[in-house]
Amino acid sequence: MSYRTRIYYTAKQKAFMWDRWKKGDSLHEIARLFDRHHSSVRGILQATGGYRPRTRKRSPLSLTLAEREIISRGLAEALSMRTIAAQLKRSPSTVSREIKRNGGYAEYRAVIAEKAAWERSLRPKACKLTGQLKLIRLITQKLNRQWSPEQISGWLKRQYPNDNNYHVSHETIYKSLFIQARGVLKKELLACLRSGRTMRRSRYSSLKRKGLGGIKDAIPISERPASVEDRAVPGHWEGDLIAGPNNSYIATLVERHTRYVMLAKVKNRETNTVIKALIKQSRKLPTELYKSLTWDRGSELANHKNFTLATDIDVYFCDPYCPWQRGSNENTNRLLRQYFPKGTDLSVHSQAKLSAVARRLNERPRKTLEYETPAERFNACVASTS
Repeated sequence: MSYRTRIYYTAKQKAFMWDRWKKGDSLHEIARLFDRHHSSVRGILQATGGYRPRTRKRSPLSLTLAEREIISRGLAEALSMRTIAAQLKRSPSTVSREIKRNGGYAEYRAVIAEKAAWERSLRPKACKLTGQLKLIRLITQKLNRQWSPEQISGWLKRQYPNDNNYHVSHETIYKSLFIQARGVLKKELLACLRSGRTMRRSRYSSLKRKGLGGIKDAIPISERPASVEDRAVPGHWEGDLIAGPNNSYIATLVERHTRYVMLAKVKNRETNTVIKALIKQSRKLPTELYKSLTWDRGSELANHKNFTLATDIDVYFCDPYCPWQRGSNENTNRLLRQYFPKGTDLSVHSQAKLSAVARRLNERPRKTLEYETPAERFNACVASTS
């Protein structure tokens, strides 16, 4: 059996990897450019949690490797420090300190001295979480409740508006999770992130789009009133199905104004089954808080007219290949995958379990709501209608 030789990437090659990673390429795509397996690239990118290391710079007053070579040759020729300093156009004291801190006359080596200089020049800035045990406990508690770092950051600023010791950015939390060398947040907390990732990904990494089916007599989203579009009025919902194996599905509903979430258990995606579940959910709300529903073009809502007749709720359908037209629902479906990972059978979950998960999401502070929770906003709407 023949083995491939181990590859040692140059600084230029590593810089190229980071460029491709920033542009959104996957580990597999980057590794193929070097004719390697993705594991050979992962180790380099994961060492700093997916964050590109800053380019290190040194002061123009510092000695260079070339100058250290001159010092090393001068010592080999038994030249005096003043003679070596004259060759370098440096102060004799600079040469003297350089030799003393790197082994003296007998042991001075230019390459070793250069490496030691870089190591001494490190000025690691302490992480803000270091030593903040109460803050770490708070962050850990919220992560265990599946709050995102951004939600935690916003909640802390709202909870402690006048105490800067509790003001920490979401990037600091992410870095403390992804870069375990910081030694602040435990590695096990990575499992609490809804994405399940172990390092930062580029904002340009994209998801594959799914094709959407046709629907008969669909009212296009372009005919939806402007009051729905600007989210100023509560009572307009977005909906979809999330799928699992064995023909298992969950219906997801999100209110556009408050981002309030409702989940409904459905036996299958047949249109009569889904319509019946949606009608049942609609009757749990005041009529003032359920005025319209926006759905994609899946066949599960083929009998949308029956839903409208039973509930007096208008149904609008997105344009094909335009999932962003129901962005709140798409985002919620992504959040739900933290509780219902892809590939898991959704039929095993009871309606009580689904309601508990919806309550979890509704009790999370949301950036778009100025870190209020959807439950707080929605309850205020309910109170105003009663």
